[in-house]
Amino acid sequence: MAVLLKERVTPRARPKTAPAAPALLPVNTILRGDCIENMRALPSASIDMIFADPPYNLQLGGDLARPDGSHVDAVTNDWDKFASFATYDAFTREWLAQAHRLLKPDGSIWVIGSYHNIFRVGAMLQDMGFWILNDIVWRKANPMPNFKGTRFTNAHETLIWAAKSEKARYTFNYRAMKTLNDELQMRSDWVLPICSGAERIRKDGVKAHPTQKPEALLYRVLLATTHAGDVVLDPFFGTGTTGAVAKRLGRNWIGCEREAAYIAVAQERIAMALPLDESALKTMQSRKTAPRVAFGQLVESGWIAPGAQLADRKGRHLATVRADGSIDAGGEPGSIHGIGARVQGAPSCNGWTFWHVMHEGEVKPIDALRQLYLLATED
Repeated sequence: MAVLLKERVTPRARPKTAPAAPALLPVNTILRGDCIENMRALPSASIDMIFADPPYNLQLGGDLARPDGSHVDAVTNDWDKFASFATYDAFTREWLAQAHRLLKPDGSIWVIGSYHNIFRVGAMLQDMGFWILNDIVWRKANPMPNFKGTRFTNAHETLIWAAKSEKARYTFNYRAMKTLNDELQMRSDWVLPICSGAERIRKDGVKAHPTQKPEALLYRVLLATTHAGDVVLDPFFGTGTTGAVAKRLGRNWIGCEREAAYIAVAQERIAMALPLDESALKTMQSRKTAPRVAFGQLVESGWIAPGAQLADRKGRHLATVRADGSIDAGGEPGSIHGIGARVQGAPSCNGWTFWHVMHEGEVKPIDALRQLYLLATED
């Protein structure tokens, strides 16, 4: 299905160059065949984000066996075999060049790999003008052991996140990531299980794809670096993890895949994926882009009742909320910031994070209620 998509400009992602003309994009479609040829057919500066899980060029030497003699499933497919490093590098440079052409000026790219390929990919990204923002270590909660006992267990893979250029105003939903991580800043080491159990797709008892990625990994990537309605391209679509998660999160997707068996699995999987309700898609906003909210708005709208008791995190200082949105500590009313500073003997105070209140049986910073208020009132 092709739809007419206009480039969306947000306060955090405003191109410094003129936006590209509206382009006819085959969104929510799997493009069959070679990824480089399919990428060449797409218009320049039309993609918001690319997630790439390219062949790792594992260079495996022979079969792997467990101590009990049973066979270990490994990546032995032809699509992961290259005659030499030079051949692999030429292939990588070609698809990365197309990726750079396709990204909007403020777009970004994610590439996942192992020690076999990720360092080569990283150097090429920099050579092509991409600006590396983070390397994320996906630490597997349940990695496959090293059965030969000749090396450390390979317990992680690396994701490189890069903007199209050094000056790109890329999308990063910082607040959403902090909320996802229990109000702690999201770190660059992610502990997530490998794809197993019911999530692992099997056909006739055999894995449908040897390197199927867990949906939790793509969920975090898409939630962090795209907005609803964005177009996400996956040049190595496989069994469609990117498409399934994109559909759930209200993002558009385009996949490139040449293996018919993978395409069939992906189509069936994405058809079954249920998009989240629109209200569930609303995420915590960046403090820079969120509308300004006065403490009094929470009082007048009933989120915090007049007479409610506020306290600092350790309960050493108390204040009472007044009907006009001021608070009173020891008979001296003032703002949440001014009173917070006074009780501490400090020159200033961020009252939103200093003061806490009981809400739904939990003690929360009043900033948490402000964020809930923003979600409830967002258009």
